[in-house]
Amino acid sequence: MAESGVGVFALLRDIESRSRQKALGLPQQLEIRQTQTGIGFLLQDMALVVATSEISEILPYPPLTRIPGTVDWLKGIANIRGTLIPVIDLLGFTAQETTRLNRKSRVLVMRQGDMVSGLLVTEVLGLRHFFEEEKTMELPSAPARLQTLLDGGYQQGDQHWGIFNTRRLAETPEFINVAAEI
Repeated sequence: MAESGVGVFALLRDIESRSRQKALGLPQQLEIRQTQTGIGFLLQDMALVVATSEISEILPYPPLTRIPGTVDWLKGIANIRGTLIPVIDLLGFTAQETTRLNRKSRVLVMRQGDMVSGLLVTEVLGLRHFFEEEKTMELPSAPARLQTLLDGGYQQGDQHWGIFNTRRLAETPEFINVAAEI
């Protein structure tokens, strides 16, 4: 009996030895880095990003009904699946320039509380991912009104992305008051 116990023990050591020789090793330790994801877009040639939680959908430029007596940057009202949404030319609001419509023009639908608005942008660049260490408080060169709507930015190589804040936009009195001055 004692010999069979020693034999089993030797067999187990042999199995362990062969297992260690053929083992693949532990998985490589990877550094986990915090990332932020947003929707990248262009406003003329300025690269901006907005949090995905602030945008409910992205639309091609819809048919609009113009509203008389309003500011030029309010392009009109769109009927999106039964919901009337004002469409704002974001470049017109922030830089007093009109966005040139083309096949890449898009409308970002933002929801802030009860306020729903469509923001006309030059182009949507899709989801963008940024590492926490890429965040900077430096603002891109932009018109003064746009700079007040930015929360710093991200620096990826040579590209600086401004972080656009829709909550701050919705709280701006000039954004809420769309009646044209006479």
